[in-house]
Formats: sequence, structure tokens, C-alpha cells
Amino acid sequence: MDDLIPLLPKLWQASYETLYIVGLSLIFGGLGGLVLGLGLYTTRSNSLFSNRPVFGVLNVLVNVFRPIPFIIFLAAAQPLARFVTGTGIGNTAIIFTLSLAAAFGISRIVEQNLLTVQPGVIEAARSVGASRSRIMLTLLIPEALGPLILGYTFIVVALVDMSAVAGYVGGGGLGTFAIQYGYRQFHPVVTWAAVLVIIVIVQLVQFLGNYLARKALRR
Repeated sequence: MDDLIPLLPKLWQASYETLYIVGLSLIFGGLGGLVLGLGLYTTRSNSLFSNRPVFGVLNVLVNVFRPIPFIIFLAAAQPLARFVTGTGIGNTAIIFTLSLAAAFGISRIVEQNLLTVQPGVIEAARSVGASRSRIMLTLLIPEALGPLILGYTFIVVALVDMSAVAGYVGGGGLGTFAIQYGYRQFHPVVTWAAVLVIIVIVQLVQFLGNYLARKALRR
């Protein structure tokens, strides 16, 4: 415990950096994944904007990038991060790479949850003259909102996990703190303090996600 007390300010700073990285990655990656997922769902056969070539391109794109382990993806995407953000290291680079990886993962979650919407609901909306764009925005997403919230909750937990490797590109966060001040300096209490904070963050996120999903499903 004596090893941890002097490091408490750094622990809180690392906690803030983790929340900052995960929060921005969720915003950017979540929006990107929603667009990709909608594209996958709406362009598949017999869907709202059925287009086999577009669906094929999107499907292959997601299938190629989604399975890549994040530590490898982080290294492979560093030149692109440098080109887009102006830097290949630090929190900015890790946010860009996390957002990109999250978008591919979220796209499948969005697609799969949209597929749970009953086709009859969509057909009923089309029969009364609703446009395809209106159906997509005002019917499709609200109908799948509960499962989508749970899917995004799962992604937040995964982002917390992936953010732990931020130190490999000079980023901060709880993973960097645990390795730098705990593991490398043989202070297991410091390492477990970081683990405890991560557990608390994940539990709070999961609780909030479950609560919001229940509210959405009961509307």
C-alpha cells in the first residue's frame, strides 16, 4: 500500500485518460459502425436499398479488418493514423486507431440487431407510403434500440480492454499505468489498483447499459 499512495494522482490521471480515450473512440467508432451496419443491412438482398455489389464490398471490407488482433492492427494502422491526425503516437493516434477498429466491430453488431426487426413491421410501414429513408431512421433503429444499446455496451467494455495497449504507441491510460508503475517496478499492489479501477468502470458501464436497454425494451 505504501507503494500506491504516492502514485494516487497518477492513477486518477490514468483513469481520466482511459475514459477520455474510450469515450471519444466510442463516439467516432460508434457513428462509423452505425453507418457501416446500416449499409450492410439495407443493401443486402430484399432489403430497403438492395444492392448486391455495394453489399459485397462492405461485407468483404468488414470481414477483412474485423478479425485482426488489435495489437497488430495498431501497428499496421500507424501510418494511416499519422496521415490523418498528424501523429502516429500518443492518445490522438490511439483514439483514431481504436475508432477505426471499433467501427468494423460495431458494424456487425448493428447489422445483426437490425436483422431481428420483424419484416412485417417494415412491410406495413411501406404499405402506408413511408419512404425507405424514413423507415430506416424512424422505425428500423427505434425497433432495434434495446439490443443495439446492449451491443454498444459490449463494445465499450471491449474498448476499455483494447485501450490497455495504448502505451505501445506512447498513449496513456490505466494499462500504461499498470505496466509502467506496477509490473516493471515489481509493485503488484499498483497493478491491482489499476485492475480494480478498470473493474469498477466496466461494472458501471454494464449497469448503465442494462438499465437503458430495459427502458428501451419497455417503451
